[in-house]
Amino acid sequence: MTAAELRGGELRAGRLAASKVPEVTALFWVVKVLTTGMGETTSDFLAHVMDPVIAVALAGLAFAAALVAQLRARVYVPWLYWTTVVLVSVFGTMAADVLHVGLGVPYAVSTAFFMVALAAVFLLWQRLEKTLSIHSITTPRRELFYWLTVVTTFALGTAVGDLTATTLHLGYLGSGVAFAVLIALPPLARRFAGLGPVATFWAAYVLTRPLGASFADWLGVPPVRGGLDLGTGPVSLVLLLVIAALVACLTVARREPGR
Repeated sequence: MTAAELRGGELRAGRLAASKVPEVTALFWVVKVLTTGMGETTSDFLAHVMDPVIAVALAGLAFAAALVAQLRARVYVPWLYWTTVVLVSVFGTMAADVLHVGLGVPYAVSTAFFMVALAAVFLLWQRLEKTLSIHSITTPRRELFYWLTVVTTFALGTAVGDLTATTLHLGYLGSGVAFAVLIALPPLARRFAGLGPVATFWAAYVLTRPLGASFADWLGVPPVRGGLDLGTGPVSLVLLLVIAALVACLTVARREPGR
């Protein structure tokens, strides 16, 4: 085998082994929380400006198109990955809302349902792949499990956030504060109780959804619902612009020499 062939094989192996998800940094968590807030307010905005059935269908199609593009990509592409996450947030919010608004399922029941669904996904993923680590997302099947998990966590987080804000009467601001406290528990559990990094990551990941959505709702909804009445449309637009700016920073940083 020639040197050129060896180098080509190494490059191909590197592409196959390349992770399709971003490095978990502080900026990762910031963008993740912002996408959850945007998904909440965007879902509400679309449901009010167009027929909810059409809104759900369009969100589903947009998410499916982004997911296909993400799955076809050979490496992690910041703008594509985060576009998919944003659309997961919008579609996941709508999926959870359909159960409550469309079918009349109580938030407590939908929360329990999505908890069971998430546990089932984790069990199947662990059984087949022997790991739930996001650092191992290097094969198509693992990536499919990853995105199925992401969709389920968004739906679960939506149900939990609505449960605390409405059924438990904490309000959106109260819920946001409560989840801000709760999201500090996984890293503390890892440091002081020895909980593993995989468990702490997914626990925090689930909590980002009600955290971001609660504060976004508080900013967007009218005072009668306990909010500041800035409007779900304007809040969605501002969040989109901030997310775009941060993803641009991630893209530039990724292109810097040595990264």
